[in-house]
Amino acid sequence: MSVEQLFDIRRIWAEPDALASPRGQQVALSFPDAEIVEVASHWNIEALHGNAGNVDRWVRVKTENLVLGEKKSLSARPNGRSADFIAPSTANGCALACAYCYVPRQKGYANPVTVFTNIDRIVRYLRGHVRRQGPKTEPNQVHHTDWVYDIGENSDVAVDALLSDNVADLVGCFRDLPGARASFATKYVNRELLGLDPQGGTRIRFSLMPERDSRLLDVRTTPVARRIAAIDDFVAAGYEVHLNLSPVVLREGWQADWAELLTRIGDVTGPAFRAQAAAEVILLTHNEGLHEVNLGWHPRAEEVLWRPAIQQGKRSGNGMWNVRYRDTVKARGVRELRALVERHAPWLRIRYAF
Repeated sequence: MSVEQLFDIRRIWAEPDALASPRGQQVALSFPDAEIVEVASHWNIEALHGNAGNVDRWVRVKTENLVLGEKKSLSARPNGRSADFIAPSTANGCALACAYCYVPRQKGYANPVTVFTNIDRIVRYLRGHVRRQGPKTEPNQVHHTDWVYDIGENSDVAVDALLSDNVADLVGCFRDLPGARASFATKYVNRELLGLDPQGGTRIRFSLMPERDSRLLDVRTTPVARRIAAIDDFVAAGYEVHLNLSPVVLREGWQADWAELLTRIGDVTGPAFRAQAAAEVILLTHNEGLHEVNLGWHPRAEEVLWRPAIQQGKRSGNGMWNVRYRDTVKARGVRELRALVERHAPWLRIRYAF
């Protein structure tokens, strides 16, 4: 999908300072026909956030609305899984509509993209944070020498790059930061990123799942086959490329479908990728609120996502009450997925699995 296919922006909701900024003007000029509505806060837009009436317009809300705001509080939270730190967001929300995604829970319902326009302040903060860390003296599963910063916790960075130069600025920042690198997961192949010359300073994690699951759950994303086909191109362009094997959805026949996917990845990719490849394995986590929303716009997805007989409640790290597979079910699923990787993609190192 191109920017024209993902977006048909009719209305831009903007904090006044964000709209007046250079980055805000760049975004607004990209959609000259859009109505601009000033708002006091990007967090509190009644027509968008927490509006149950938007459920049957889930995808249209994402397509037609865009928000401009400023990231007020800057912090880099320790992580230890996908990255050493979660960087301050330069966007919130997503134009994609994956049925299992946690991002819509942040503001309620569709959660269209919010572009944070104070990118200069965010980049300065990141440079200072890296400087304060000093050299990484103890290797870990994230990286053996570099501090890794996840720059896409609340959005899909490859999609964000369609809307502004924030992503280009971040890639440029980490290109010039010795001892640190950016990282983000994506389900969207944005070939414009190939021209950003990351010089090894950015790790892109292509999220993959079997085609059968993706066709049902990965709404508006790049097809899995095209994501796999893009891997070698991103390696050649100077990115470190890892895989996100997630979410692993446990349903009848899942093992055979994952075996086929893992075999295909090895068949399609070249030795340069396989020599540096690593993967994260994440079994599905769902949410009762999102379950109720999905019943209003995509009930077929809930046939595989919502399975109370094998799921249990879980308090997540951000305080939300979610559901995941029961401990014994999850442990067995992790063991089986690891065995599938060992058998069908022995070259693929698993950084962590949970």
